[in-house]
Amino acid sequence: MAFEERVYSVLIVSENEKFRTSLMPVLPENTFSPVDSTTSMSSARKILIERKYDLMIINTPLLDDFGTKLAIDASNEKNIATLILVKRDSYAETYSKVVKYGVFTLAKPTSPQTFAQALDWLCAMREKLRRYEKTISSVEDKMQEIRLVNRAKWILIKDLKMSEEDAHRFIEKQAMDKCITKMEIAKNIIRQYE
Repeated sequence: MAFEERVYSVLIVSENEKFRTSLMPVLPENTFSPVDSTTSMSSARKILIERKYDLMIINTPLLDDFGTKLAIDASNEKNIATLILVKRDSYAETYSKVVKYGVFTLAKPTSPQTFAQALDWLCAMREKLRRYEKTISSVEDKMQEIRLVNRAKWILIKDLKMSEEDAHRFIEKQAMDKCITKMEIAKNIIRQYE
């Protein structure tokens, strides 16, 4: 199985400029791009409205909040793999607040090796989220197809006085004969009769 290269967009949220610049060497551009940064929860929220990110790294505390609410919301609502860095003395409390939302917590200061492992965890989580998003999209597409086909069947039943079985067979046969999807046949029927 071939290794598939992935590129992850990253948002760093930290009041500390030194922290933001110190991360750049451990975020190589061939794997992490773009890498954007901001200093507060409110500015991060504005950025997240405009752009979707794969990963978010939050160095607590922030200018306008500790950072746990942002971490939870980003992980929950935006499907961003999120890492929150906290001082050792607040690690347990922060971890217990965010773990149920899938947010990773790391005590600081931390070694470069530990931080690199945390980045690997974030990337693994993002891949899992991508698979879920793909599955959800596929299920939503299938549900849309079922709704359209059912709507077309009811039009055939009402307007052409077909039985439900005959309407179903008609749509399937048209799709096979024309080498197009049942969804396209359903759309054509809806356009023609509505």
